[in-house]
Amino acid sequence: MDAAIQQRVQAWLDGNYDEETKSEIKKLSEENPGELADAFYRNLEFGTGGLRGIMGVGTNRINKYTIGMCTQGYANYLKASFPNETVKVAIAHDSRNNSRQFAEITANVMAANGIRVFLFESLRPTPELSFTIRHKHCHGGVVCTASHNPKEYNGYKAYWSDGGQLVPPHDKNVIREVDKITAVEDVKWSGGEENITIIGEEMDEAYYEMVKGLSVYPEVIARQNNLKIVYTPIHGTGIKLVPEILRRFGFTNVHIVQEQIEPNGNFPTVVYPNPEESEAMSIGLKKAKELDADILLGTDPDADRVGIGVKDHKGEWVLVNGNQTAVLAFNYLIEARKAKGLAKPNDMVVKTIVTTDMIDVFAEKNGVTCYNVLTGFKWIAELIKEKEGSEHYVIGGEESYGLMIGDRLRDKDAVSAVAILCEMAAYEKDKGRSLYEKLIDLYLEYGFYKEHLISITKKGMDGQQQIAAMMERFRTAPPFALGGSDVVQLLDYEKQEGKNLKTGEQWKISLPKSNVLQFLLADGSKISARPSGTEPKIKFYFSVNAKLNSKEEYEQVQAELDGRIKRIISDLNP
Repeated sequence: MDAAIQQRVQAWLDGNYDEETKSEIKKLSEENPGELADAFYRNLEFGTGGLRGIMGVGTNRINKYTIGMCTQGYANYLKASFPNETVKVAIAHDSRNNSRQFAEITANVMAANGIRVFLFESLRPTPELSFTIRHKHCHGGVVCTASHNPKEYNGYKAYWSDGGQLVPPHDKNVIREVDKITAVEDVKWSGGEENITIIGEEMDEAYYEMVKGLSVYPEVIARQNNLKIVYTPIHGTGIKLVPEILRRFGFTNVHIVQEQIEPNGNFPTVVYPNPEESEAMSIGLKKAKELDADILLGTDPDADRVGIGVKDHKGEWVLVNGNQTAVLAFNYLIEARKAKGLAKPNDMVVKTIVTTDMIDVFAEKNGVTCYNVLTGFKWIAELIKEKEGSEHYVIGGEESYGLMIGDRLRDKDAVSAVAILCEMAAYEKDKGRSLYEKLIDLYLEYGFYKEHLISITKKGMDGQQQIAAMMERFRTAPPFALGGSDVVQLLDYEKQEGKNLKTGEQWKISLPKSNVLQFLLADGSKISARPSGTEPKIKFYFSVNAKLNSKEEYEQVQAELDGRIKRIISDLNP
């Protein structure tokens, strides 16, 4: 074993760690030295969004010690940032194994540092945590969750006073403070329990009231209250709020997938508790077919992502991808607000640079400003803060099944998204059509946009190096053509430079630095490459488009677009 790794292991065996932890280290040393090396080969990085990793003993794992040490660093930064105030934080957690324990450790460390803590009595969705920070005028917040990752993972998302996740300069500053905490003795583990207030139903009520205020067509729901809805929380926190918000919206025919109703950190019915994965939605899809439902919805463990299923133009059940869901939701709010006389001349919507450009097209045609930001809802939150007072935020979203409706919270919110998506389905049913038929009508009006995502996982100690090498290859030797169309522009968000590969013209990109590359083709296609910030993955996003002249051409054009994506992937050879 590498000497540096051995030194870290020995520090834990000799240090002020509990006997259970030391026993587990000794067991790994005997039975699985490779696993032990991976657990200690580095310190788990407190990134710009917090911590996320596999649970277990070691410096490279999520455990009570790594949670406590990063909380001490965050507490130090909060106190330094607000020196003359009583610092307040809100803390929540999801249904994952150990999440309650990690939330209580976080609360105890914050409280021991003299910080006033609002700790949820039991599991709650991440968006309610964001809402609570704003509602309680907190200076920060934490939710213990690994979102949609497999059961072995847990995590720690840190928030700032606006209810959004940390952005510059706070993200890097917090990281510096966390890096200063090098031993468990640096952590104030207990001693301020009187600073902890348990919260629950009163916050739920305030949150319900906020979400209810997002409804545009309550009168349509009143006519279509029997809309047949199937919902699955996929063993997560959505069960706490989603059925009740649907009831308050006026829906009376809601069926919950019983096999996935119980919060359970082992996620016994799925491999990945992620509504982006068809496998996670399969039980719900089966129930929707059996009941001949109107819409299927599923939320991930911390209820910030939503997946939906509907019947297509042939009456067959299909799962709608994140780009299509965003197109439907953005368009509904733009159209509905205009029809109801609620639209404002300074309305704005926000999406990420890897989300379908179809939204830019119909936003412009409807006189609504559409901003593009880096991937992550913290950048949407930051833009709202920047534009507050001059522009009116309506909706934001990204292709990875996230929507944020209204500005009363500052992170993606599957609970309010479920409610609005059901209202949309009721609205279309009231007009005698399905959401899928509405989607085809939008393709006819604005162009048929088709997107595809490939995720390549590179685990272990050398995974990051492989991903870095792949990005360097595309950065230094971009392809000349893809899928039979010339690459005309290279956008490098790390260098903050755009370049016309035909003319040599260059320009600055105004967004913050991010390790993202985009290739823009002559035929309007766009390919993006981005290493994940939370998982050992590199993601490739493909977007192609064509004109759709009639509904009868739908399948033909779809096949052509699918073929174009396949050719691009083949040429790119990621």
